[in-house]
Amino acid sequence: MYAIAFDNRQAGQNLDLLAKMFRLRRSVFKDRLDWTVSVSGDFELDIYDALNPTYLLIISAQEDVVGCVRLLPTSGPNMLADTFSALLGGASAPKSERILESSRFCVDTARAVELGRNGLNRATFMLFAAMIEFMRVKNAQSIVTVTDTRMERILRRAGWPLQRITEPQALGTTMALAGFLHASDQSLDAMYRQAGVEGPILGMTDAKPMAA
Repeated sequence: MYAIAFDNRQAGQNLDLLAKMFRLRRSVFKDRLDWTVSVSGDFELDIYDALNPTYLLIISAQEDVVGCVRLLPTSGPNMLADTFSALLGGASAPKSERILESSRFCVDTARAVELGRNGLNRATFMLFAAMIEFMRVKNAQSIVTVTDTRMERILRRAGWPLQRITEPQALGTTMALAGFLHASDQSLDAMYRQAGVEGPILGMTDAKPMAA
């Protein structure tokens, strides 16, 4: 497996990967989790996909997309500020060139079956590592995200604890919350160690694997 990052400027040369990513998102967020999300045929996509996000993808040896996450700058429109502001508990939404927002994080555990060193999915650790590496590329200090208490436990267990903005709130059938994930050498080293890699795994655009 390896990780790549690209935005709309490289979309034309990555159309197949984009299609696989949108199919994965539909299978996870609509078919499995039954969230209220926008779908078009086999794809799940929304208005934030039209804002030139950066996508981080985990690619298998068979060239399948087995994990993905979407990143947007908080200096413009984003999901926390404009869709889930109720989860801020009255606080102001982060707006900074040094804070990114992540959304639509998912891993295809049916295809990515390898486990990391603490029993969590290896592709999950690789995607976490790619997020921290991308923060470094963009000179960002943190990622803000909307997640649920289950993912909060996974992040804590993985060694990348979430700093809550407010306490969890009921959102449909989910206990949702917003919080910060901070870039640190300690967290990145933990992701490498648990993914079983020695160094960077993120290749920009259509780069070939930098790790097994």
